[in-house]
Amino acid sequence: MLIFSYFCATMTDTKIVNDPVFGFIKIPRGLLYDIVRHPLFQRLNRINQLGLASVVYPGARHTRFQHSLGAFHLMSEAILSLQQKGNFIFDSEAEAVEAAILMHDIGHGPFSHVLEDTLIHGISHEDISLMMMEQINHDLGQRLGMAIAIFRDQYPKRFLHQLISSQLDMDRLDYLRRDSFFTGVTEGNIGSARIIKMLNVVDDRLVVEQKGIYSIENYLTSRRLMYWQVYLHKTAVACEKVLVNMLMRARDLTRMGETLFASPALAYFIGGNVDAQWFEEHSEAIKMYEELDDSDIWSAMKAWRHHPDKILSTLAADMLDRRIFKVEVHEQPIPQQRIDELQEQIAQQMGIAREDARYMMSINTIEKDMYSVDDDAIDILYKDGTIRNICDASEILNVQLLSRKVRKYYLCYQRTTT
Repeated sequence: MLIFSYFCATMTDTKIVNDPVFGFIKIPRGLLYDIVRHPLFQRLNRINQLGLASVVYPGARHTRFQHSLGAFHLMSEAILSLQQKGNFIFDSEAEAVEAAILMHDIGHGPFSHVLEDTLIHGISHEDISLMMMEQINHDLGQRLGMAIAIFRDQYPKRFLHQLISSQLDMDRLDYLRRDSFFTGVTEGNIGSARIIKMLNVVDDRLVVEQKGIYSIENYLTSRRLMYWQVYLHKTAVACEKVLVNMLMRARDLTRMGETLFASPALAYFIGGNVDAQWFEEHSEAIKMYEELDDSDIWSAMKAWRHHPDKILSTLAADMLDRRIFKVEVHEQPIPQQRIDELQEQIAQQMGIAREDARYMMSINTIEKDMYSVDDDAIDILYKDGTIRNICDASEILNVQLLSRKVRKYYLCYQRTTT
C-alpha cells in the first residue's frame, strides 16, 4: 500500500493529516481515502493554489491538494453540525458530498486559474473536473454516482450541492482561511467554525441562523479585501500576464513551424487548438491534460530563456528572474492613443516589429463584487422562523454596497528602461 509522508498518524479506520490551518484532519479508510490516493488527486500536489501570488507573498506556495483536504475537513464539520440540528442526512449522502468536495478542484490546470483560456479555451475547469471524476469513478468501481450527482446539482437534496458551490460553500470558507494564513494577510481570516455552527436547512436550502449575521458580514468584507489585496493584486496580475504572453508566443511560434522544448503534455496544448469540441473528439486530450502541472511550465521556461526568438527568451527570463511587467491601474478605460504610443515605444527599444510588441504588454478590465444578487442567496433565519436576505438583514451592509461591481483597468507592459 502507498504510504504518504504527510500522513503523520494512523488509526484503525482513519488516516490523519496534520494541517497547518485546521490541525488534524481525519480521512476515513474506504472510498474517501481511495480518492486521496488516486493519481488524479495526487496531481494537485503539483499545482499551486494561488498561481503566481508568491511574487507578492512569498509564503503563498500552498497547493490545491492542501486546499482540497481543508475543504473536505470543513464539509465533515458542516455535515456533523447539520445532523446535530435534526437535519436528516444518510451516511451515504455524507460520504458522497465529502467525496464531491474532495474532487471539486481536480480539473485545475497549471497555476490554477492563470492559464484558463490560454492553453485551452471554451471549456471550464469544472467541466474537466467532471471528466476526471468520471475516470476516478470508473477506477474505483462505480462508487461515485451520488457524489457526481451532487456535484452536478442533480441530487434531490439541493442543499448538499450548496455546501459545494454557493456564496457560502466549504470551498470558499477554506480558501479564504488558508490563503490568509499563507499570505499573512490577516484581514482574510474569517470565522469559518462559527459560520459552520450557524448553518441550518429550511425548505431544502442553506440558511444562517440569526446569531451568525456578524460572522457573515465579516466573511463578505474579508472576501472583498482578499480579492483586491491578494487575488487581484496588481503585481500578481502583472506577473500572470508575463506568463500568459510567454505561452501565447510559444504557441504562435509552434504554429509557424518552430520546434520548442516542452514536455509531451505541454507540447500537445501549445501545438494545437484545444477546445471543448476537441476534448469530445480526441480521447487523448484528457490524458494529456492530466499530465500537465506547474513543473511543465517552469521546466519549459528554463529552456526558452535561451531561445533565439527575442520575445520568447525575454518573457521566459522575466518570469525566472522576477522582472515583472510594469503595471498601471486606472479607474477609467485606457485611451487607445496611450496604448499605441506604448506599443511603438516598446518596439523601438527592443528592436522588434511593432506588431510583435503586443506580446510585451497586456490590457485588461477586471471587476469584482463581494456578493452577487443573482447567485444563491445568503439567507438569515430569525428565531420566529422568518427568513431575510443578508442584504436586508445586515445593519451595516446594503444591497447596493454588497452587489456593486468594482471595476479597474490594468495596463501591464515590459520594462524597457531601468
